[in-house]
Amino acid sequence: MTPANIPVVVIVVLAVTAVVLGGGGKSVTLTLERASHEGAELSQLRDRDLIRHGRILQQRPPGVVDLPVEGTYDPFLVGLYFTRVQLGTPPKEFYVQIDTGSDVLWVSCNSCNGCPKSSGLKIQLEFFDPSSSSTASLISCSDQRCALGAESSDSSCSNQNQCGYKFQYGDGSGASGYYVSDLMSFNTIVGDSSTSNSSAPVVFGCSTSQTGDLTKSDRAVDGIFGFGQQGLSVISQLFSQGVAPNAFSHCLKGDNGGGGILVLGQIVEPNIVYTPLVPSQPHYNINLQSISVNGQKLSIDPSVFATSTNRGTIIDSGTTLAYLAEEAYDPFVAAITQAVSPSVRPLLSKGNNCYLTTSSISGVFPSVSLNFAGGASMILKPEDYLLQQNSIGGAAVWCIGFQKIQGSGLTIFGDLVLKDKIVVYDLAGQQIGWADYDCSLSVNVSTTTSTGKTEFFNAGEIDNSSSPCDHYNLVPTALLAFLLHVLFFGVFTFL
Repeated sequence: MTPANIPVVVIVVLAVTAVVLGGGGKSVTLTLERASHEGAELSQLRDRDLIRHGRILQQRPPGVVDLPVEGTYDPFLVGLYFTRVQLGTPPKEFYVQIDTGSDVLWVSCNSCNGCPKSSGLKIQLEFFDPSSSSTASLISCSDQRCALGAESSDSSCSNQNQCGYKFQYGDGSGASGYYVSDLMSFNTIVGDSSTSNSSAPVVFGCSTSQTGDLTKSDRAVDGIFGFGQQGLSVISQLFSQGVAPNAFSHCLKGDNGGGGILVLGQIVEPNIVYTPLVPSQPHYNINLQSISVNGQKLSIDPSVFATSTNRGTIIDSGTTLAYLAEEAYDPFVAAITQAVSPSVRPLLSKGNNCYLTTSSISGVFPSVSLNFAGGASMILKPEDYLLQQNSIGGAAVWCIGFQKIQGSGLTIFGDLVLKDKIVVYDLAGQQIGWADYDCSLSVNVSTTTSTGKTEFFNAGEIDNSSSPCDHYNLVPTALLAFLLHVLFFGVFTFL
């Protein structure tokens, strides 16, 4: 997604997982959900993604903020991930879209012009009222945090010396309002497995106007939770206060079982490979160097993927499909078509490159390798680049989920590629890592203790019938943590 701000479209979601920390570590919990809209076609997914791309725009040791995923992943449900956050005193809960392509957390405010009052996602929409929170304060134009807002939006100042913002979407829709500082509340789990209520002050947007698709109620949520790197992102704010590490990770389960994991913290797993982030970029740009199909490197000029004005390769969990730069798309499709089994019949369906087959795709389609700087490769199985569109006479129609953006040099990898993988955004180390993983399993998360020692803790599971802020089932981790400690340090020396 992007700093301009995307219309909110949504999907269903999902099974639950929690992070449990031992020793001096702490864990914080929110709930990540996914709403659903059935019957969307590939062209609709592509159009909505293109709109999104118009925006691709203390002293205590940090804890780990855990956002368990619920629901089912299915690209044809046109899903965007969202979570619940609690803001203000007393805390009030808001549903906000998870967006790695923008920076600011904002929610709809009272007396909002154009903000929907109901949602087709069967969630109760709320409106933030600063006057109803005893801890809320407005951000003035002279506040240095107002200057941080200029990094992420068209900032403005009113006659009342009030710091405002305006986010504009690629389709012409947008949101505007003013910045507020207030408490974000969450549960913390301490080393003895007891839980306590915690909070931290954050600056977020209070939207008083929404336009375009944001006014539609069919896929409305309360706001957007930006996961970017700029100073006003919640990631940056919590890290600067020592509340959370300067990293976040996700693992999205791709099959019909759904579920997954999203944590503000660094998931550790022996098979994770890392590639550097391109410095001084507003988005999560990485250096894609080549693409291989069945082990054969495609004849694509590496400069096609290089980061420059209107070019580059971006990781965006807010994008449903995947997009290749125009010069890379045709060689990619040609290589897939040439490599498929003779039993597979290529065809065009509604302008998409598709294939008709009665066999399992894992046996008749090639593997794809995305090769990045630093020697890191992401291996894609057929289900990571194909989508089943429909069936004809008992044969399934599978279409290439990678799309071409005419006239654009951007390459964007969305959920189609990122699912069934741990993906780590290590902002402190300025790198992104990944590894294939069964996202229904628990994960291990690293944290730094008060002595400066790095420890690894196992993620337990939350009872699905309870609130995400309720009880946790703790998992014994001493032996596992020790073994992982040895394995990880053996791996990290090469990174």
